[in-house]
Amino acid sequence: MSLACASCPVRDRAACAVLAPEERAALAEAGHTRTLARGQTLFAAGDPVTSCATLVSGALKIASLDADGSEHILALVHPSGFVGEFFQPFAAYDVIALADSRLCVFAGPDMDSAIARYPALSRALLRRAQEDLHASRALLAIGSKTSARARVAAILIEFARAASDSPCHPARTFDLPLSRGDLASFLGLTIETVSRQITALEREGAIARTGKRGIELVDPALLSTAAQ
Repeated sequence: MSLACASCPVRDRAACAVLAPEERAALAEAGHTRTLARGQTLFAAGDPVTSCATLVSGALKIASLDADGSEHILALVHPSGFVGEFFQPFAAYDVIALADSRLCVFAGPDMDSAIARYPALSRALLRRAQEDLHASRALLAIGSKTSARARVAAILIEFARAASDSPCHPARTFDLPLSRGDLASFLGLTIETVSRQITALEREGAIARTGKRGIELVDPALLSTAAQ
């Protein structure tokens, strides 16, 4: 399916936002839309690197497997995020859909040509890589917190920041991109502990749950205090 930039929900946040309209149109001609069902793999570790993609909707996880088959989530990709490993011949990690997702996909050579043709795009991708590195470090730091309460509160804050259109303020409402099981595994906790901590934060007035995975930040300051 061809790209429809005019109706793209992340057109003002994705790396391609720096391009002029005619430049974006030229780039769109080289790409296509791909949809993934929850659990479907976009890139598999060990596969040749042939393409890259911008996430339009949904959520992805970047994960690795131990020799015993245990999965470790290394990073999360939210809408407007970019995935693809340009500088090595084979993918180092699995990239898997956490929810039904839609992506703009480009062949590697086409993106290489676009980067060479549009310096602004190159700078935008470098900035995005730096932001992704910072986000990954923030997620790793959560695992060093000693209390379950702090870990759960901190990950909720990171999800709210990732869902926001503003670099200064977290989103007021968002959907959890991870299941309770994935969240527990990522935080090194049990599912029961994660559920208890979310219930406690809601009872204290820091958050409110809406629907199956929806979270509302009722008192962001209280949630930040709990994350310390």
